[in-house]
Amino acid sequence: STTMASKAASVLLLVYLSGSTFGIKLTGNGYTDILIAINPEVPEDPVLITQIEEMFKEASRHLLNATKKHLYFKEVAILVPPNWNKGNYSKAKTEVYDKANIIIDEPNKLHGDQPYTLQYGECGSEGRYIHLTPDFMLNDDVSKYYGPRGKVFVHEWAHLRWGVFDEYNEEKPFYLSGSIIEATRCTINITGKYIHKRDQRDCTTDPVTGLYTEDCVFYPDKQQTTSASIMYNQGLSVKEFCTKETHNTEAPNIQNRLCGNIGVEEVITSLSVDASVAVVPTPPSILPTFTVVQCRQRVVCLVLDVSGSMAAGSRMLNLKQAATLFIQKIVEDQAYIGIVQFTATATIREPLTLIDGEASRDKLVGRLPLSAGGGTDICAGVLGGDGDGAIGDAIILLTDGESSINCQKRVNESGATVHTITLGPNANIDVKELSDISGGKYHNAADGVDSNDLVDIFASHTTSDGNLTKQTIQLESTGLNMIGWFNGSVSIDRTIGNKTSFLVIYERSPPDILVLSPFTRTYDTSHFKHDAPAKTLTLDIEGTAETGKWKYSLLNKESTAQSMSMTVTSRAVSDAIPPVMVKTHMSQQSSNGSKPMLVYAEVNQKGVPVILADVMATLKSDSGDEYQLQLLDNGAGADAFRNDGIYSSYFTELTTGKYSLKVKVHNNDGMARFSLRRHSGALYIPGYVVNGQVVMNPPKPPVSEDDLQADVGSFTRTVIGESFSVLLPPGVPPPNFPPNKITDLNAEIEEDKVLLTWTAPGEDMDQGTATAYEIRFSEDSGLLRSNFSTAHLVTYDLSPKKAGSPEKLSFTLFSIIKNGTTLFFAAKAEDKSFLKSETSNIIQVTKIVPKAPVPSPTDAPDTSGIEGINELIYHSLFFK
Repeated sequence: STTMASKAASVLLLVYLSGSTFGIKLTGNGYTDILIAINPEVPEDPVLITQIEEMFKEASRHLLNATKKHLYFKEVAILVPPNWNKGNYSKAKTEVYDKANIIIDEPNKLHGDQPYTLQYGECGSEGRYIHLTPDFMLNDDVSKYYGPRGKVFVHEWAHLRWGVFDEYNEEKPFYLSGSIIEATRCTINITGKYIHKRDQRDCTTDPVTGLYTEDCVFYPDKQQTTSASIMYNQGLSVKEFCTKETHNTEAPNIQNRLCGNIGVEEVITSLSVDASVAVVPTPPSILPTFTVVQCRQRVVCLVLDVSGSMAAGSRMLNLKQAATLFIQKIVEDQAYIGIVQFTATATIREPLTLIDGEASRDKLVGRLPLSAGGGTDICAGVLGGDGDGAIGDAIILLTDGESSINCQKRVNESGATVHTITLGPNANIDVKELSDISGGKYHNAADGVDSNDLVDIFASHTTSDGNLTKQTIQLESTGLNMIGWFNGSVSIDRTIGNKTSFLVIYERSPPDILVLSPFTRTYDTSHFKHDAPAKTLTLDIEGTAETGKWKYSLLNKESTAQSMSMTVTSRAVSDAIPPVMVKTHMSQQSSNGSKPMLVYAEVNQKGVPVILADVMATLKSDSGDEYQLQLLDNGAGADAFRNDGIYSSYFTELTTGKYSLKVKVHNNDGMARFSLRRHSGALYIPGYVVNGQVVMNPPKPPVSEDDLQADVGSFTRTVIGESFSVLLPPGVPPPNFPPNKITDLNAEIEEDKVLLTWTAPGEDMDQGTATAYEIRFSEDSGLLRSNFSTAHLVTYDLSPKKAGSPEKLSFTLFSIIKNGTTLFFAAKAEDKSFLKSETSNIIQVTKIVPKAPVPSPTDAPDTSGIEGINELIYHSLFFK
């Protein structure tokens, strides 16, 4: 019992440990708290641990050189899977798979063995994780096509830590700089040969585009005289990033498009999380130190506030309903669960109990607290012991009140991960600091009988060891305060179906229930297990649930309205089929209103993006305001990349308060598909020039389009993200934001006209409708970047459409467009308050007039082939 109380204690006091947040830290010049996690599917191999350590040692030297003797890797933790049993691994503390910065996992269908980093798109913002495969780490015949592992890792670290992007572009490998064809690269001083990959002849020019033909490849010299850039080709002798002086602003790459044509080093020093870091002397040794840890069995302690304020309304009932779902459906077998309740003191209601069947789950449910009364003292409630034994455990703390905390040191030393839940409007938001420091989650739950927040929050606390087939997945969570019938549907797709459960929660009296499976079964109220004290009805589907759309109906038999909700959960259909998963989060967990927030939702199946789904976010404040946002994957507005399975939107209605985030994803019309769009990653090197000779590598392993084009099927998912807060300065009105930056401006030449296309921004970022556009052009791209208002103005007659709509503008520039002319275009949008967006991406268009073929002396005169002389052909490029 003292162990249980100490676990809870270890949690709570992390709250006020200011200045120490969970995640990567920069201590002096050295990065610490780096977590690399190995997926349970990877076979145990001590050589893999050795290779990880060698990669980091090599990477530390490369990073130091790339950052002008400034930064290096200092401390790294390696988290091995629970099923590894041959090594002597230390017990993990707060290290969990879901929080890993680097993941080693088997290759997915899309990327194969290519190292990549999951980035959500904002320039200068940290990425989610780096993905490496066991073959890349262990097999030199795989890694050699990407370059030295240490330098590859620095390439990916720049994506992850600093939010920069690749300087190559496999889709646009060449561009015109004036009349010269250049390879897309940085710096422009990278030397090499342009060679046909089939016969190794010099490349030929396509007369239509003015560029090299499609089978042309730029093979760089392996030994370069220039020192940059690692973000172009990490396999060369280069050792630095492109600087402000050496950056190639014309290259059509993602770095230029998303970062406004500025170089990697400039992003690091001006926009990234490390922008304001002071330079300190580098220590004599830059070799990192390593710890190898392991999460064994999952241990969760529920620390539940039962003070007098919890007796208000239906709080204790809602707590029991949500905690029951967690114990019965969410927690996996072989985990340990304990229950502590607290007022001014702590009471152990149930010590750690092994989950090994329904009896153990029922016993724990029976020990949940039912009544409330007394004062609130979080610290006294959780410090019942000396703190030993909490290392590696998780605590879910729920409180609705305020309490001073004065035992920070012991909690800080505990090694527990603390997940905090604040309930109602008066809960102390400072408790969130506890989660920030320990790597836990923070959620705020709305009060009232019509809220399903607590159920959603407890359902989100799934296992996090990387094995998705063990996780309980929430498909549906919806409720209404209503009279009569409440109807809905939920889809069971081919990746899930085991342990499917329907949970109905009601306010006063049980409704009549009807559930129809897609083909064969009808379930009514008699099939549900009724827990009258908890006011819940539960239907567990035996075996594997039928694939397809399940329909449900609830009938409130009372003459007055009552609140009812339906929650549906399921698990993977088999260990061999990873389920479609959804994750959601905000771009920041707190805001002072100085900039808009972004809402993200990632939809994928084991790293393969799922696109064309319907994704809706609901943001609800603690004052009751509710906002509905459609998240888009269209490569415009808040969304950086089209069809990458990451759906985005700006949230601009910022007012002071605490907010919850909930996302629902549907594919009811069957449109969703898997995508071929890859994430940022190390270049697969086609070959090199060595001593004047081209040395070719094998072609990059192809992606099987047959596998990726398969129908995802009709599916439904419901997830929540961590809660967030907005605190506007006193007396300051809600902010007014300009239209979002246009990032997909494109240009073509059609006959004698220039055709511009883009996606409409909004009045406030990507919400609403802008008032006007300002479109300008120049023969100097630098002018558009540095002095936009002095470039030539395009006059037009075009009223902006609603945000997200396609825009098109065609106009004539007879006196300017001539053969070989290159023009650069950019645009801004303006709102009704005359606020202007940032300058768009800069687009290049070049007029190419194909030359007439020269007839051979034996050819008869024929003028029919000359028609193409006057045809205007375009070449357009995105500038990044």
